[in-house]
Amino acid sequence: MPEKRLDDATAGRLLAVAVENVRREYPVHWVHVVSADGGLVPQRELHPVFAGSFDWHSCVHQTWQIVRLLRLWPTLAGAEDASDTLDSLITLDGSRTEAAFFDGPQGSYWERPYGWAWLLTLAAELHTWESPWAAELEPLTSTIRDRFRSWIAGARLPVRTGTHGNTAFAAGLVLDAARAVDDVDLAAACESAALRWYSGDRGYGGFEPDAPDFLSPILTEADLMRRVLPADDFVSWFEELLPDLGGDRWRVLRSPVEVEDASDPYGAHLVGLALSRAWQWRAIGEALPPDHRFRTPASDAAAAHADAGWRYVFDQGYATEHWVGSYALYLGVGAFKG
Repeated sequence: MPEKRLDDATAGRLLAVAVENVRREYPVHWVHVVSADGGLVPQRELHPVFAGSFDWHSCVHQTWQIVRLLRLWPTLAGAEDASDTLDSLITLDGSRTEAAFFDGPQGSYWERPYGWAWLLTLAAELHTWESPWAAELEPLTSTIRDRFRSWIAGARLPVRTGTHGNTAFAAGLVLDAARAVDDVDLAAACESAALRWYSGDRGYGGFEPDAPDFLSPILTEADLMRRVLPADDFVSWFEELLPDLGGDRWRVLRSPVEVEDASDPYGAHLVGLALSRAWQWRAIGEALPPDHRFRTPASDAAAAHADAGWRYVFDQGYATEHWVGSYALYLGVGAFKG
């Protein structure tokens, strides 16, 4: 069982924010391709399960946030209201409507891979909890699972951005989800892609971060590869990837980036960057031998980033609160195990 790094009061705040978010349909980031006026319909007509929280992928992982909190803190204040909210949103009819969209022409690429990865994470959380909502979501889960499997098997090149398109982040989430539900074929596809995309990387020389980053491209890649490579092979690979990690060149990677305005949509991304770097540094450090020269720097960086990110999780406005709580929760308690 993962260590609970959140107290009850913080968990309750995260639950209340997420419930409010998934119910809130406006403002909405409406990003569909339409060919006529009739295509301009409310988000809920195409996506009745995930119409809230500003955009589809945020609504998906805010729903995961609710599920995860209910699983670990079933007696929280607001838990009954949260369950009622999920009952009203995660329905078989709604999932079939969502699945029909993803079976259509836009469904082969819309929200790929980030939203798909979070959907499969949510589905695995429900499945491993043995929740009845898993069956309600199954039509959409099955469609997205097949879409993701087909896409990742044929994706020749990675996307190394620090935002939604990052292929390592999606592959890591889905690999964990596939392993959690014993989906051997999907897990193998993720492992194969990871090796295809990243096993030959050496001597990283990129400049991080970019202004809109909520992921570190190189730490996200390393966080995937520590899941895929045997332990000794990962250590060798990581040493060759960042041989000078302890030097001044990578101080910008070891130290949190200042968040100047968390109420700005892209400023809010830097909050997510701190939180995702925190869990990635922690996981990478734990994958290294206890006496490895990078173990302590990784642990120190994880702690510094966690502290920096948590400062901005609440009371920063909708640009931050519609999504960043999921990153705080993932940092605190991970996924799938109860």
